[in-house]
Amino acid sequence: MKKLLIFFGFLVLFMGLGGWWLYQDMQKQLNMPLDVHSPEILSIESGMSLLAVADDLKDKGWFDYPVYLQLEGQRQGVAGSIKTGEYLVEPGATALSLLEMVVSGKVIQHALTLVEGWTFKQIMAALHGNQFIKKTLKSTNPKRVMAEIGYPGYFAEGRFFPDTYYFPVGTTDVDFLRRAFNRLETVLKEEWDRRALDLPYQSPYEALIMASVIEKETATADEREKIAGVFVRRLKKNMKLQADPTVIYALGESYDGNIRRKDLALDSPFNTYRYKGLPPTPIAAVGRASIHAALQPEQGTSLYFVAMGDGRHHFSTTLKEHNRAVQKYQLR
Repeated sequence: MKKLLIFFGFLVLFMGLGGWWLYQDMQKQLNMPLDVHSPEILSIESGMSLLAVADDLKDKGWFDYPVYLQLEGQRQGVAGSIKTGEYLVEPGATALSLLEMVVSGKVIQHALTLVEGWTFKQIMAALHGNQFIKKTLKSTNPKRVMAEIGYPGYFAEGRFFPDTYYFPVGTTDVDFLRRAFNRLETVLKEEWDRRALDLPYQSPYEALIMASVIEKETATADEREKIAGVFVRRLKKNMKLQADPTVIYALGESYDGNIRRKDLALDSPFNTYRYKGLPPTPIAAVGRASIHAALQPEQGTSLYFVAMGDGRHHFSTTLKEHNRAVQKYQLR
């Protein structure tokens, strides 16, 4: 019996020492830099286990002890909590830091910029051309797209906020568009809530339409409120807006860079040379600055403006003054 107790005592001691050595070796290996000499991408697909990820590290030659990573994940209680996506693994990273990364979901963020002044067609082309966006839309038809993202009956033009959006690989086109739509709604409401008094808009959507015309009229920051003031005064006086960008939008793909006299007579609800009031929908994606200008127009008396050829405009109060400016800047 005494010999048996001594044997079991040595066995327990041996097992304890073995466990202690295993734990120390595991921590040593987990805290050593991975065999990565330049930034690399680790992809974790849906359904992969932590052990499968650890085996992938071994296959890549980055880490030789996949079981250690699995055991550490179990010890921390996070083995079943890894997130799918792409992860940037840089030189100096350890298996332990990588475990923390994949559990927290610090995936690579890709970027796509929607540009101010883009049409819905241009936005869809950018989405289609982005390799990191997952294509799930069944159609590019504007009405069907709006229905698929959850907003049936909404016009698509001008409803997506231009900005740089960051997203993980595999983000769907539906999720991306829904995010840009909601961002536009938020910005529009913020600006509408602090709008100036006595504006000729019946709804935030009308202000958005006006903002899209301003967006296409000028890229000069300090002119937006001036141009907004002209358009607001013309609406109040029941004058036609006579905005060239609306004619260009109405012409569509037939526009070749020049607006001719016949184009000004084009029978389209978007042609503000022919019809009074605002166009029926926005004509482009609108940034916050143009929305702000539409809702905070500059006070004044000018009713006309003409491009001076340097990106800026000359503003006039009377038609006589405007005609002289046209003669000077456009017909010279």
